[in-house]
Amino acid sequence: MNGEEEFFDAVTGFDSDNSSGEFSEANQKVTGMIDVDTSKSDRVGKIGERPPQENGVQNYRTSLPAPMFTRSDFSVWTILKKCVGLELSKITMPIAFNEPLSFLQRITEYMEHVYLLHKACRQTQPLERMQSVAAFAVSAVASQWERTGKPFNPLLGETYELIREDLGFRFISEQVSHHPPISAFYSEGLSQDFLFHGSIYPKLRFWGKSVEAEPRGTITLELLAHNEAYTWTNPTCCVHNVIIGKLWIEQYGTVEIVNHRTGHKCVLNFKPCGLFGKELHKVEGYIQDKNKQKLFMIYGKWTECLWGTDPVSYEAFKKQERRGGHPRKAKLDDGAERADCDVADDVPEVQETVQVVPGSKLLWRINTRPPNSAQMYNFTSFTVSLNELAMGMEKTLPPTDCRLRPDIRGMENGNMDLASQEKERLEEKQREARRERAKEEAEWQTRWFYPGTNPYTGTPDWLYAGDYFERNFSDCPDIY
Repeated sequence: MNGEEEFFDAVTGFDSDNSSGEFSEANQKVTGMIDVDTSKSDRVGKIGERPPQENGVQNYRTSLPAPMFTRSDFSVWTILKKCVGLELSKITMPIAFNEPLSFLQRITEYMEHVYLLHKACRQTQPLERMQSVAAFAVSAVASQWERTGKPFNPLLGETYELIREDLGFRFISEQVSHHPPISAFYSEGLSQDFLFHGSIYPKLRFWGKSVEAEPRGTITLELLAHNEAYTWTNPTCCVHNVIIGKLWIEQYGTVEIVNHRTGHKCVLNFKPCGLFGKELHKVEGYIQDKNKQKLFMIYGKWTECLWGTDPVSYEAFKKQERRGGHPRKAKLDDGAERADCDVADDVPEVQETVQVVPGSKLLWRINTRPPNSAQMYNFTSFTVSLNELAMGMEKTLPPTDCRLRPDIRGMENGNMDLASQEKERLEEKQREARRERAKEEAEWQTRWFYPGTNPYTGTPDWLYAGDYFERNFSDCPDIY
């Protein structure tokens, strides 16, 4: 076992509620309640609806070149059985457990629902802006639902850019550290309305049946017109049945979003599964002002949608619900015992969709995935386009861009032997480069980010150095 590759968060899920459910309890119909730009956010993959992009892509693909292969012939137990309770920082995983994306591209999936940031920029009241920011923070983890493959670990110096004029943003990320693995990113609105940046370095542990990814690093959002900065961290992700059984995922933990100018805070509780699975995927929380007065209640599921209402209506509804005053679409048999299985964690039963408080407004809803998503690693339409390499794009990309990685490209094209060979070659090349630096006593120099201090939290962070989009890539390292 070599120590050159980290085990990043392999995320997955199981068949959950369909997000197109009917909400009979709401006073208003779902349609007409959403104030989102669906003309942009829902058009991923449609042909002939986008202007040309800076990197030459006009129409985004709607499927991968080759379908996903089966993993039934592979066992992760032979790799992880000696790692129970340990941090998975130096575990080499077979390519069979990957998906054809780099972790840098996985981070870019934060931007799938970027319309929420544009919406926040247009809103005049800080409470409304916090609602949109909270919805964006929840939407950022939604693409992990049902994803069974782990992304490729980025090589030191690897980069990824994405420019989406139709969605109004551009994005750049860089792998700035290998031990520990740290990925830094920076995004900006093309209308100069927001900045979104941070650094991600998850700590992962294996607990016998599950892998837990504890998030590290601060995420920062700046709404420039309002001179506001928001910071938060992501919830903990846990993948169950990594050894045997049906893989399923849960997110849990408390996420606190702070508006550093007004003092508003949003506290979101991503609930763990619970004994009978009743809390699976649920998110509940509230927005308070600087005096800690609750102004707005938020609830929903990170796999489906997010709703909000005033505290009085919410508490009255919950009180009546506890008295059994609200009919449910499905009810679990509370007398059923959860099995204490030695080989697999029970997959929780599918629960009813979100019970909507009358008068609530819809803050966010997940995009419908393409019909062939199950054959494409359960990618969303947005995700399918991330590794697309259109004709002429290589001329504008740096040689470190993820799209140029031969192992990921081989896997995407269905050539697993080539992908595995290239993965081993790239890892050995990275090891050799590290040995050469050690011999010369040279430190690795990052290209687009530098270590510093987050100006709002005072914590260590990686800050964007600028000038990437000037496209001077002459001094980029040869990593592929």
